[in-house]
Amino acid sequence: MSAVTTELHPAADRPAPPPGWGLGLDGGGTQTRWALADEAGQVRAEGQVDGVSGLLLADAAGRATLARTVSALVADVALRCRLEGHAGEPVRIVAGLTGFATADAAALHQLLAAPFGLPAAAVRLMSDIELACHAAFAPGAGAVVYAGTGSIAAHVDGHGQLHRAGGRGAVIDDAGGGHWIARQALCRVWRAEDAEPGAGQRMALGRQLFAAVGGSDWSHTRARVYGASRGEVGTLALAVAAAAQEGDKGALALLRQAGQELARLAHCMQQRFGALPLALAGRVFDLHPVIEASLRAALPEGTNAHRLQQAAHRLAAVLAAVPPVTEGSP
Repeated sequence: MSAVTTELHPAADRPAPPPGWGLGLDGGGTQTRWALADEAGQVRAEGQVDGVSGLLLADAAGRATLARTVSALVADVALRCRLEGHAGEPVRIVAGLTGFATADAAALHQLLAAPFGLPAAAVRLMSDIELACHAAFAPGAGAVVYAGTGSIAAHVDGHGQLHRAGGRGAVIDDAGGGHWIARQALCRVWRAEDAEPGAGQRMALGRQLFAAVGGSDWSHTRARVYGASRGEVGTLALAVAAAAQEGDKGALALLRQAGQELARLAHCMQQRFGALPLALAGRVFDLHPVIEASLRAALPEGTNAHRLQQAAHRLAAVLAAVPPVTEGSP
């Protein structure tokens, strides 16, 4: 797969950027977490708004949704700043966004910059998985397996190039992610209903899913799934986790399979780049312990794997507030 390069460091002939507060964003399909850091790199406020995705730029409705979310972000940042007793308006933004493509950069720069009264050049964009890589390891030091609404593994090499496996969206794959878990669970329940009407309601998985979509009739599932965003469908994975907590064997088997699918992504990285340490990131790992346990069981013995310790939105805020300067820059 071809590598993708994102410039993280200013060119050597640029002056050091002026000090100022930085806003960091980690935008996923379900939610966007943000943090605001001061000139010293100290995080002073944080919060969350609805999910954002570069994929929403594809049509007018999606662009309108993005605009509403950014407006909510501006209001949330302002409110948190007032509550904290400071007026830390950001002078730069660093954002890691799901669905980000270089071709969409100009539109996204403007979409994020204008509501904050900033020039487009004050915004630096990358994919959410690349941001997670920088939060987890120095370039070349490890790989990230990320499972949120979707799933992906990635490695930033010593030259700053991003290499990835997976992350191709729900239509093609995203196995092990929240949307995939929800879709597989709904399939399991409705196939049981096809064979024997009422069977779904006799299993914990069916009861939890039906409660989440608002009823056991097909019309409820249809409205909930086909009238919702990818991230909203992904939240149904919470119902699968709740069924697993009740001991539902089907739900447990599905979550175990999710861990195995995520291990496949890790294998791809290690096959291509050697026995790299792994960082596990994303809210899917919080659903149930069996997911991480299943992933670890499928990895080679002795693999160094740990949960991501540094929140990506906080790292992005620090990068925005204290941009790295190439050694030797004026």
